[in-house]
Amino acid sequence: MVTSLARKDWDRYVVHAEEIARGAGFCALRDRIVALADPREDDVVVDVGSGTGLLALALAPRVAHIWALDISPAMTEYLRVKAASAGATNLHAATAPATSLPLVDGSADVLVSNYCFHHLDDADKERALAEAVRVLRPGGRLVVGDMMFRIGVANGRDREVIATKVRAMLRRGPAGVLRLAKNGARLATGRWEQPADARWWELALRSAGFQDVRVEVLEHEGGIAWARRP
Repeated sequence: MVTSLARKDWDRYVVHAEEIARGAGFCALRDRIVALADPREDDVVVDVGSGTGLLALALAPRVAHIWALDISPAMTEYLRVKAASAGATNLHAATAPATSLPLVDGSADVLVSNYCFHHLDDADKERALAEAVRVLRPGGRLVVGDMMFRIGVANGRDREVIATKVRAMLRRGPAGVLRLAKNGARLATGRWEQPADARWWELALRSAGFQDVRVEVLEHEGGIAWARRP
């Protein structure tokens, strides 16, 4: 099965992903996710959509083992080199989709993810959450950072997020206008990102079987959802 995440050639975006991950905003989001994950020295952690290692490398010194999983072989290889340069021998990077994790049932204590799920349609998000339930041990923790708004005008926050993005593109001049047009075409053909809002996350996590569900909407487009497997 080809998931919605697999439709993009992620190998072309390694350098861009690394540049974004080094920014102050994403570093702050990383620190918040790590704090909510409450890593412990005997934990086995799964990082879904690990990219170039924003979360995995921060967690590796604090846990027993971390599985860093990403759909892109190029991202995976990039992270392997970074992990080796950091001496993170407990970090194992592998290529795998969020909807089919190559781990046995109940093998992890924590599952984290950052800015991966908005590349999945809702059905694949639900499959990925079912996989999270499967690989987590009872009492296991889940923390997901992602875009948290819907493409629409019904909700005030959604309208403001979209307006902010449009204004930012227009300020870039002709290049921004071109980018806006391309994004419009991608949206019309179903190839743009498919973020979900905070309400969707709360309902989806409960439906997947998680307990103690919390969702925190951030000042910008993003948010963090966290929960516990019973």
